[in-house]
Amino acid sequence: MKNGTSTRERIRREAAALFREKGFNGTSMAELATEVGITKSSLYHHYRSKQALLSEIIEVTVDRVAPLVEEVAQSDLPIRERLGRAVALHTVEAIHDQDSVACFVEEGRYLAPDFMAAHVVKRDRYELIFRRMFEEGITSGEFMDQDVGLAVKAILGMCNSVVRWYRPDGGYTPEQIAAQFAYFAVRGAAAARDLSPSSPGSGT
Repeated sequence: MKNGTSTRERIRREAAALFREKGFNGTSMAELATEVGITKSSLYHHYRSKQALLSEIIEVTVDRVAPLVEEVAQSDLPIRERLGRAVALHTVEAIHDQDSVACFVEEGRYLAPDFMAAHVVKRDRYELIFRRMFEEGITSGEFMDQDVGLAVKAILGMCNSVVRWYRPDGGYTPEQIAAQFAYFAVRGAAAARDLSPSSPGSGT
């Protein structure tokens, strides 16, 4: 069992790296088996399909990060600090698990309907953690009144973008990037009520 678990984890790790580099559709199970160092039949013993493998990569990633963010969101800290810490945590975890999060962000769209349904449930549940923080902040007057769904998508989109461009030699540590993203998120959420975005081309 221990060896099987180790092999399964190695398959997920190598698959996430290949899916990020070549795309889900551009990676074959035969190629993955070679990369892992096992036979194709052994690969199918662990995962019945490439769809099942992608689904588990995404599921494991979300299930690992969601409780960490939920713990921050449910803490007794001021709402601005909770939002900032949640954004920073999400960003750091995305960088540390770059391949798997890239699968969530970029390759999840290729999931078949049955796998997609489970993916959407987990995604929406995760976004709900941030939505509740925004709603609490708006109710308390700490955050400006705004479209909560749009705000959350904007913030998570910013955080998730790191999987596309982060490089260890890029000049910033994961923690420095996370701190900046947290600042942007909290500053934007708590902006003055009369600083709502103007229409494109309005000149105001």
